[in-house]
Amino acid sequence: MNFDPNNLPFDAVWIPVIIALAIWSGIWKAIGLYRAGADRSVGWFIVMFILNTVGILEIIYIFAVSRPRRDSATHARA
Repeated sequence: MNFDPNNLPFDAVWIPVIIALAIWSGIWKAIGLYRAGADRSVGWFIVMFILNTVGILEIIYIFAVSRPRRDSATHARA
């Protein structure tokens, strides 16, 4: 059995794209899960933890659903 690099199941060009998508998704997932945990949104936390939507669901939660954050410097002065 000889190894033929031209006979791979997918082009090696896709490997950087897959790595970039994994990093992108991981960053948004971490931020989304942190925000859902801080907001005590158990349902959103579970859904975001289980589903992998390449960051789309997490972005929707962060910018459309989650409670807006106050600036800590402004909040401390008030």
